[in-house]
Amino acid sequence: MKKEWIKTVVLVVLGALIYSVGTQYFVVPAQIAPGGAVGIALMINHLTALPIGTLTLLINLPLLVLAWFYLSHRFTIRTAVATVLVTVILDGIVTPLCPQYAGDRLLSSVYGGIVVGVGMAFIFLAGFTTGGTDIAGYLLQKKFPHYSIGHALMMIEGVILVMSIVVFQDVDAGLFGLISVYVQTKVIDMILYGSDAGSQAVIVTKHPQEIADRVIADLERTATILPAKGAYSGEAVNVVLCTVRKSEFVRLKRIIGQCDPSAFVMVNETSEVLGLGFKGFAEVL
Repeated sequence: MKKEWIKTVVLVVLGALIYSVGTQYFVVPAQIAPGGAVGIALMINHLTALPIGTLTLLINLPLLVLAWFYLSHRFTIRTAVATVLVTVILDGIVTPLCPQYAGDRLLSSVYGGIVVGVGMAFIFLAGFTTGGTDIAGYLLQKKFPHYSIGHALMMIEGVILVMSIVVFQDVDAGLFGLISVYVQTKVIDMILYGSDAGSQAVIVTKHPQEIADRVIADLERTATILPAKGAYSGEAVNVVLCTVRKSEFVRLKRIIGQCDPSAFVMVNETSEVLGLGFKGFAEVL
């Protein structure tokens, strides 16, 4: 228990530090607002020169109050802790000591997305969140349960990016901000879900064993064969369930086509694969 507590503290502090450095070193000089409460804070900072961390905390305060009443108390407390920590580190340590990148604006946006994404991923791995659009998205979903949280967050981020064009009086601010948000999201996904993302194939076929044997021999993977029945024909069929890395999927399609050209295949992207041949459970525990 003590080891887990130490790991959590290290992750959230390190994440807050990396997040703050990425914001101060890359994002601020790029004059972009890459979404979230910090994006709004960056715009206000541009107009008033008030501290970004403090502004982020003030923007999060009403959202935290709403989260306390309408969402989980645990979620609210953890978000508040992470937000205060980021504020202290950003305003008290990083801003006075960290210089700003003075190079190309596009590079600043890309690397800002990378560094901020790494910091946010560490905070998420610790079980905390930076608030902002996360809270707003959950609150919107609470109010409109049938609405996708992904769509809600996309709408909020879109409004912030449009606002940044007006505040910075520069269309490029919105475009570079969009690039930064995209890179940030990809980095977070890669760290949280791992690089072992793959493709899952559900294969309805009359030659399951032949396909499974080829998968084992050619791809050095395995597969699961499930008995099934066609709803329209009433005939007995088999379903082969197989997961491979994305780089192996073209070879899997070739195997299926050679073994059973009449097979019916459904493909899903998997964000993470755990188990034999992929990432072990010991790496995530």
